[in-house]
Amino acid sequence: MSSTTPSTAVTRTILRAEGFSCPSCVAKIEKQVGRLAGVSAVTVQFASSRIEIDHDPQVVGVEALIAAVAKAGYASTAAAF
Repeated sequence: MSSTTPSTAVTRTILRAEGFSCPSCVAKIEKQVGRLAGVSAVTVQFASSRIEIDHDPQVVGVEALIAAVAKAGYASTAAAF
């Protein structure tokens, strides 16, 4: 008996955020984005204002990630690098 399980491809999306003023911003964003279904890891680089998110694009898209950062109180955009 064989079973077919869909492969879960994890994508790394990098966002550039604006408005970081203190290191506590990092925890707030990581907590908010980390709550999303499909997100497996969130790393916020305070010094460079980068947010690196490992997620399943079939479960959560870039727009939802940006919206989660906005819900934490910070504007962000998808970055090419």
